[in-house]
Amino acid sequence: MTNHLFSEIRTRMPDLSRPFLETADGTVISYGDVIEISGRYANALVSLGVQPGDRVAVQVEKTPDALMLYLATVRAGGIFLPLNTAYTPAEIDYFVTDAEPKVFVCDPSRQAALAPTAGKVGASLQTLDASGKGSLRDLADGASGDFTDVARGKDDLAAILYTSGTTGRSKGAMLSHENLASNARTLVDYWRFTSDDVLLHALPIFHTHGLFVATNCLLMAGGSMLFLPKFDLDTVLKLLPRASSMMGVPTFYTRLLGSDAFTKELVAHMRLFISGSAPLSAETHKEFSARTGHAILERYGMTETNMNTSNPYDGDRRPGTVGYPLPGVELRVTEPDSGKVLAQGDVGIIEVRGPNVFQGYWRMPEKTAEELRADGFFITGDMGRVDADGYVSIVGRSKDLIITGGFNVYPAEVEALLDEIEGVAESAVIGVPHPDFGEGVVAVVAPKAGAKLDTASVAAALKDKLAKFKQPKQVHVVDTLPRNTMGKIQKNVLRDQFKGDFA
Repeated sequence: MTNHLFSEIRTRMPDLSRPFLETADGTVISYGDVIEISGRYANALVSLGVQPGDRVAVQVEKTPDALMLYLATVRAGGIFLPLNTAYTPAEIDYFVTDAEPKVFVCDPSRQAALAPTAGKVGASLQTLDASGKGSLRDLADGASGDFTDVARGKDDLAAILYTSGTTGRSKGAMLSHENLASNARTLVDYWRFTSDDVLLHALPIFHTHGLFVATNCLLMAGGSMLFLPKFDLDTVLKLLPRASSMMGVPTFYTRLLGSDAFTKELVAHMRLFISGSAPLSAETHKEFSARTGHAILERYGMTETNMNTSNPYDGDRRPGTVGYPLPGVELRVTEPDSGKVLAQGDVGIIEVRGPNVFQGYWRMPEKTAEELRADGFFITGDMGRVDADGYVSIVGRSKDLIITGGFNVYPAEVEALLDEIEGVAESAVIGVPHPDFGEGVVAVVAPKAGAKLDTASVAAALKDKLAKFKQPKQVHVVDTLPRNTMGKIQKNVLRDQFKGDFA
């Protein structure tokens, strides 16, 4: 038995003098540095009492040190628990008291506010700031870079990531070494990553996308990253000529398209643009392709599963779809109530099975039993269909399904048509209580810069394109749609905002 995830990363490393990441200020960390710095942090964690299976909770800014802390936790046999930097101390209290970490690392500015929470569970509270300094860094600096990795098997946990919890309590998805390693291995091959790749990394690292998909892929490929603390348009435009690939959320691509400096010539050398974490509109896909000659590769994943599907590297990357199931991943569409497998083309709940699928929810056996079937399929909660060519399309979350007058309305179908209307930048379709129909369809649209939208013309544009029951009974124009940190539109916020439309 080896330290499964890190052992595989180590066997795939290029010459240790090769760069793994470079920051915006020019700091370079080589693969040799990765081994030494993560070793120092691993020794620091062990000195704080971390033993195999202990949790290490982390709410810090994105820095190379934060990334080394992730690898150090895995090497020490611990379970890494990254927390969104936007969470308040009150929200953090739930995660920490639920996970009971041995060590909790926070920004020094939050130390006083979070000390009572750490005290509740007896966690050692350490600090790490936006420049990579703090009490944990001091411990690491005083430790040796030599570290004997703690042996871990494929089913041992490497991380717990809490779901966003838009309905009910957040759930801790337990991810094993093999869950993470298998998915990275598959994506390196499927997306053709090599040691020559330079990935522009502007994603947060408290989430699957930036932490596991981006970082683990580049580590497994032996490539390098241009590592930015966040997406900054000017910095991204400046660094794109040095990159070969980029992973982003749809907002990254709409911001790039909003800049005249983003030209075909600027990205002619690029190998691959990947989008995920939120749906990429067909309009953005088409506009990006027309501007650059590059078709964005959209894929589909979840906290509980990492990546499930992807549009092909070679072949047609179809707008509005998330491509095919990845090698080793099985996907089926089922009837929501009965679980019966549906015919190709029918809309139902997407279920997936494979080595990427998580081990269950932390300390929630009943919830785990509800969402993981006896045959190993995970009920994703996403509504979708598989077309005749095998392409998967997501039509929305099951909780976003609108039932109006007994008819099902899938928001994605209406949103696709709204996004085609001249002047519409983005849209969201929700169901709110209606005295006659149970739910009424409501459209919320945001205009493109400089465009003026009126609700009557938006509604009129859909009149001949949709059955009457699918047409919005109310249209709202807003400046911007509410989004979470990963760019997903927060429909729960909109439902709350417009719940009185038909009262």
